Amino acid sequence: MFETIRKIGEAFRLPGTLYTFDIITNGNINTTYRVTYRDDNGNTKAYIFQRINTVVFQNPVQIMHNIDLVTSHIREKYPNERTLHFHHTGDGKNYVFDDQNCFWRVMNWVESITFDTCDDLSVIAATGEAFGRFQNQLSDFDGSQLYETIPDFHNTKKRLDTLFEHVAQDPCGRVSGVMDEIEYISSVRWKAGELSVRYANGEFPVRVTHNDTKSNNVLFDRMTKMPIVVIDLDTVMPGMAMYDFGDAVRFIANTAAEDEPEIQRVYFDTAKFRAFCKGFIGEVSQGLTQPEIDSLVLASFSITVELAARFLDDYITGDKYFKINYPQHNLVRTRCQLALAKDIMRKQAELEWIVRETVKEAKEK
Repeated sequence: MFETIRKIGEAFRLPGTLYTFDIITNGNINTTYRVTYRDDNGNTKAYIFQRINTVVFQNPVQIMHNIDLVTSHIREKYPNERTLHFHHTGDGKNYVFDDQNCFWRVMNWVESITFDTCDDLSVIAATGEAFGRFQNQLSDFDGSQLYETIPDFHNTKKRLDTLFEHVAQDPCGRVSGVMDEIEYISSVRWKAGELSVRYANGEFPVRVTHNDTKSNNVLFDRMTKMPIVVIDLDTVMPGMAMYDFGDAVRFIANTAAEDEPEIQRVYFDTAKFRAFCKGFIGEVSQGLTQPEIDSLVLASFSITVELAARFLDDYITGDKYFKINYPQHNLVRTRCQLALAKDIMRKQAELEWIVRETVKEAKEK
């Protein structure tokens, strides 16, 4: 691996000599390394090297095309703000293939902190601000320039249709052990898929969205706990603003990890939901349409069911997509997300009231 890393650094014309590298274990898809170079004076500079999972991202060149356009737009629009910087090779590409035909990219390391989970409501509100601001930064960007790098990535209806096709096929003989999960998803199939159908029918504006708005995709200053930059732009595509909101609160307001095996520990924290609302809606309230605002809670439910269906589909078909640490890992993830979805529905009226009040407060400022 040392020789592979060294050759990639050469391709991106990184100054100095390769000094150290360590794998970063966060993330379910790509393989990431923190790589340090040292110059002749003993000074060091760190970079992020990522090997892209081309089974998941089958068009990585298109991903890097999207990233180049989006980061360039933000940098030109906000020249004094921190933006992600991806390095380019001598022929102007922001990616390289290694000797094994693996796809790599390199960006600067940003000294920062991330939060996989967080109970500090001010940090949660700041996370909302970061993702809301990201949408604002791209509000005047022509999304038609972007590739849809994962077609139907957040098409909940299609995700559910695919799940039930695989349930009927039962390729690994696992369906009989997950009938409770299948029956629940079947019972909410229409409700969960409603927004994707309405989006396809043109009822919501097409936005440039992040599509993976986990709190650990925001880098924070270690001292001030203020957001520095939104990262992980692999899934930046045209989409629904509500799904960026819903995916964020699904992750942030969960009282447990995404793979918590003790389901009784999983519920939807309304205080965290309110904090994220304050930050996100404070940034986008003037830009969202009323139908988008009215759909924020339903989007939170829909995308939670969607992710549960994706985990379950992966389990049924042999665990080919998400990294797993033990044989039933995807099933545990499924059950966790379904418990969360059920709690969102139990609290639907309260959550919708919080949204209305937050919008009112934002517009009065």
